[in-house]
Amino acid sequence: MLKGLVLGGALGYGAYALGMDGGWNWITYGVIGALVGLVVGKPLWTMILDKKSTTVVGMLKAIFGFGIGVGLYALVAKAWGGFQLSLLDWHQQFVWNIQPIFGAAVGAVYGGFVELDDSLDDNQKQLPPSAAKQLKK
Repeated sequence: MLKGLVLGGALGYGAYALGMDGGWNWITYGVIGALVGLVVGKPLWTMILDKKSTTVVGMLKAIFGFGIGVGLYALVAKAWGGFQLSLLDWHQQFVWNIQPIFGAAVGAVYGGFVELDDSLDDNQKQLPPSAAKQLKK
């Protein structure tokens, strides 16, 4: 969750610094979700180096993450409407239009789900063989 928060905030700040607002928000939050899917949990480079795993899982997490990022933006900006926020030198804006804040939120939410999913897979590998057989029954 923390890696997703930091990654989303950093990418959101980059989009803010480049002036990518308005219609670019769809792409920005989708890219944040995709990169969180590649890096958080079991990162793509560990899947490439591990002979027993496949990179398809990493790519699916990235594709799904793009959809999650775009979907969260659509829910907050279009369906819910969000709320206005005023921070530091920014004038009052909707929270979904402040890319570092909302990018960090998208990264944290999706990163938390990815970490939870990958941690559930790791628990079965750590069990002794007798306990793993009992779980399968």
